[in-house]
Amino acid sequence: MPINYLSRNDIDDSKYNECVQHSKQSLVYGYSWYLDIVCDHWDVLVLDDYEAVMPIPWRKKYFIKYVYQPLWVLQLGVFSSNENYSLEDFMDALQKHFQFVELRLNARNVFQKNNPYIVTKEFQELSLTLGHDKIKQAYQSDRKKDLKKAKNHQLSIEWGGGKNEFIQLFRQNVGKRTPEIKDADYSNLKHLMSICSEKNLGKVCTVYQEDQLVAGAFILTYQKNITILCSSTDFSNRNNGANTFLIDQAIQRYIKNYQTLNFGGSSMPSIATYFLSFAAKTYQYPMIHRNQLPLLIRLFKP
Repeated sequence: MPINYLSRNDIDDSKYNECVQHSKQSLVYGYSWYLDIVCDHWDVLVLDDYEAVMPIPWRKKYFIKYVYQPLWVLQLGVFSSNENYSLEDFMDALQKHFQFVELRLNARNVFQKNNPYIVTKEFQELSLTLGHDKIKQAYQSDRKKDLKKAKNHQLSIEWGGGKNEFIQLFRQNVGKRTPEIKDADYSNLKHLMSICSEKNLGKVCTVYQEDQLVAGAFILTYQKNITILCSSTDFSNRNNGANTFLIDQAIQRYIKNYQTLNFGGSSMPSIATYFLSFAAKTYQYPMIHRNQLPLLIRLFKP
């Protein structure tokens, strides 16, 4: 069966989204409306009549068209409701169109052969099926201490509001350490929050110490999974257990209707260790890193 490259304007949104929705790898990031918000441009590789799809975010710089990992998207890759596709065939089709690719696939995309352009990344996920009491008992001692601090500081949490407040908190703290996040990215995030809220697929939560905002997060809710897409604390006021309090409150809120909590993922040991202290486990997903540009422009930086 052929794999065709379709530009955004040629995609049948209904068939495409149905494929993503019913796929074994289904993720909210794969939907056309989500990608329209967060990507500069995106096209798709399609197997036969939308038997499997692979969205391709792309940009162009110095006349070079390349695949990039958009912000506010944790994983993409191939989506299909069956196993009648070859991941290797999709990679072959992709390299026919792009010489530079940096893109995260999803944890269910498993290669049958070694691929020199694939690197393994990690994310942390917590099973919610045990119930809050057992999960809380399994917290490491530092997390339990943080919850005591949060109680002593009389922290409170609000759900569903504070969108602008949260973005401002994120910009002033996480944003200062990640200057590659541009104004357009924050605009995309704000738009994404609004649309996800309308579709009942996401919610902003904000944590306060008296009237001061000290932590916040944007949490996606999709199928049986919740994901902390982005979060921040007030870096100047970090001795109050606010982030641990936020995560514990999220577990309590969603545990009855959802099965897993994805922490957003990190291969950085210090961040991963923090997530694992909530009794989470580490899982892996593949990422494509391929630079086959001509030698003279091999040092191209997107």
